[in-house]
Amino acid sequence: MSYFIQQLLNALQLGSIYALIALGYTMVYGVLGLINFAHGDIFMAGAFFGFFIAVMLKLSLVPTLLLAMFLAAVLGIAIERVAYRPLRKAPRMSLIITALGVSLFLENFTRATLGGQQRSFPKLLNVQEFALGGATVTNLQILIIVVSLVLMLLLRYVVQKTMIGKAMRAVSDNKEVLALMGISLDTVVMATFGIGSALAATAGILVGMAYPVIDPYMGIAVGWKAFIAAVLGGIGLIDGALVGGFILGFVEIFAAALLPSTYRDGIAFAILIIVLLLKPTGLLGRPVVKKV
Repeated sequence: MSYFIQQLLNALQLGSIYALIALGYTMVYGVLGLINFAHGDIFMAGAFFGFFIAVMLKLSLVPTLLLAMFLAAVLGIAIERVAYRPLRKAPRMSLIITALGVSLFLENFTRATLGGQQRSFPKLLNVQEFALGGATVTNLQILIIVVSLVLMLLLRYVVQKTMIGKAMRAVSDNKEVLALMGISLDTVVMATFGIGSALAATAGILVGMAYPVIDPYMGIAVGWKAFIAAVLGGIGLIDGALVGGFILGFVEIFAAALLPSTYRDGIAFAILIIVLLLKPTGLLGRPVVKKV
């Protein structure tokens, strides 16, 4: 029983990370219909922002987290402004290729400027262990799960109750009507990229604390798995990102516990293929019917 509880806690921790990053994918897709393949590298950039803030400015956890979120939001907005906005009316393939190019640029620019070696993430929290049903839980695990859930609920509130959230939903439904209502599409898109990038930075710092090694290519595998989580739940849906993230976290942890660890990544991508074959809209998604 204690082993099951331990794996359950690990799954909640990993699922929280995937869900936070998946929210960025699903928000951008919901507003622009774009798969931002550079999002995993914004997660990586957020981890490095947190690293240098903590090391150079000697700040504690909360200021480090907030400042890294701000810098990642600025980075996400800059990427949208420079790389995506000029191609907004271009063919969809052009945007996909550009997103892949931005991803490669961020990885190699980070490697060229900071080096490709792994770095130990600074200790921002004194980790303490507690007994729970025969299993061991740390205050870091609790922090990761709680922070992730709070941010997810806060995002849901923003999307459902605030003006900018209503504008995001309006853009998702009909961009042409939005212009007639006097709402700036550019402002909505900037807010979407900023919020999604800030959440990715939070995930980057939490990963740095939990698995205290970061490197320029850390966003590749995690970014793809978060994308799988978004597709699994229903890309474009906030609730779908949450459901997909936690499902993927549970599948990976329990698969690694029952099967050889080398199967872990393969199972994640097998889930993507199965979902696309059986229900392309994801678990919570519904087919979009257009009248012509």
